[in-house]
Amino acid sequence: MNIKEVIKRKGLTINEVADNMNISRVGLSQHINGNPSVEVLERIALAIGCEVGDFFIKEETTSLTCPNCGKELELKIKE
Repeated sequence: MNIKEVIKRKGLTINEVADNMNISRVGLSQHINGNPSVEVLERIALAIGCEVGDFFIKEETTSLTCPNCGKELELKIKE
């Protein structure tokens, strides 16, 4: 599941999403890192402003994030 990625793409933080859901950051993290129910996934999606299905879509990317500096690195694919 890509809940953290969707949160990041939406420009939100875990704290902001937890606030939108009226739960603690720790509670949200436990849901994200555990096995959330459909009801919890729906609440997270509502707080983020996306569809539950977005958590299961794996986007193909041609870039990587540098683990040292966090800069986005573009990949060029040779044909």
